[in-house]
Amino acid sequence: MMNYSFSMLADLYQITMAEGYWKLGKHRQRAVFDLFFRENPFQGGYAIFCGLANIISGLSNFYFTGEDIRYLETLKTIHEKPLFDPSFLEALKELRLSVNIDAMPEGSLVFPKEPLLRVEGPLWECQLLETYLLNCVNFSTLIATKSSRVCLAAAGDPVIEFGLRRAQGPDGGLSASRAAYIGGTVATSNVLAGQLYGIPVSGTHAHSWVMSFDTEFEAFHAYAKVMPNNCMLLVDTYNTQQGIQNAIEIGLELKNRGYRLQGIRLDSGDLATLSIQAREQLDAAGLKETQIVGSNDLDEYAILRLKAKGAKISIWGVGTRLVTAYDQPSLGGVYKLVAIEDKNGEWQYKAKHTDDSYKKSWGGIHNVRRFKRNDFFVRDVIYNVYGPVPLIENDETSEDLLRPIIREGKLIYETPSLVDIRKFALSQLEKFPDEFKQLKPTMQYSVLQKELG
Repeated sequence: MMNYSFSMLADLYQITMAEGYWKLGKHRQRAVFDLFFRENPFQGGYAIFCGLANIISGLSNFYFTGEDIRYLETLKTIHEKPLFDPSFLEALKELRLSVNIDAMPEGSLVFPKEPLLRVEGPLWECQLLETYLLNCVNFSTLIATKSSRVCLAAAGDPVIEFGLRRAQGPDGGLSASRAAYIGGTVATSNVLAGQLYGIPVSGTHAHSWVMSFDTEFEAFHAYAKVMPNNCMLLVDTYNTQQGIQNAIEIGLELKNRGYRLQGIRLDSGDLATLSIQAREQLDAAGLKETQIVGSNDLDEYAILRLKAKGAKISIWGVGTRLVTAYDQPSLGGVYKLVAIEDKNGEWQYKAKHTDDSYKKSWGGIHNVRRFKRNDFFVRDVIYNVYGPVPLIENDETSEDLLRPIIREGKLIYETPSLVDIRKFALSQLEKFPDEFKQLKPTMQYSVLQKELG
């Protein structure tokens, strides 16, 4: 990771607004902001909240360094005057976070308009955090949701994420690997993600290994010799049918030596037909434990089509279309002012009213209450914490989803391990009715929102 302050991971207008608040004496006025998204991604029925651990890490030491201030001093207006008042920059250098942040647990199933997190504190602090919070949540939530959809399509088959080479830069690759694991993948090809996050890593060889030898059989033989305990052979460099036969011969050699051919990987062609043929041939040769890995620009729709054709793929390798969220490049999360304290210390609710009703927001200090029956989700209600509490019906249980994370700038929340976050996300899906988990559901989960101002 580059050595920079995350306080500077902001759009310029966050800092210009902060100066405006400071000059007007409004910077310490207390405010409340909600972070939410407006529509379920991928035309689906839910999203998986992801990125909270990154937020906590970035805010644990959030301040403007001397180097940051020196850079801001270089910025000029169109008239070549300093953009920022030196006194403001000095105040910025002395700033230390004192905000309160409440958030849903990472891995939660979430829905449009629900505040994934709520920030309350001095106006300029809340404003300075906007871009960083959105950057952490938008991409990770998108990828965790895409991963979940892919894994649901795989219907219990293991899914391995191996999209690093196609990811949006090193940071995007790491964030994608982490989010995909929370969403349900079992491993990644990304070794750095394995080192940093403890995600299981998986990998075999590339076509270049095969092409570096005189023959494919020689390449397979050499790989089995140097990697007898991790031998997965890519069989489509030249002729897939011949590749399968070569792999079977190597598999029998390994078996005689007391090892096992872990699998073969199909990366091109008609994956359904080739996997069926490969399974028959492997089984006939006594290599029933050898698995078949399928890859080649897969996503949830491709996996469903292959399963419908009877494909005998036991492990799915998903890369580009997962880590880039190929069919939807952005979640579209937003960060909106919903309340501000007046001179009498009373909260004034703020709502955005616009000609585009899609962009309307509701004022109030919100929480989300989730109702369950027999441990299955029934509905969510977005409500004002200073208003009437949503009523519970017979045989229901309920809980508020926003939890205290940071108080007066200090972390008070014990961040779960990545394994526990993943388990939580998977358990959430088990409690979510099947009719809402379809790739394109015909009905949406009920989220009620009261007009609060």
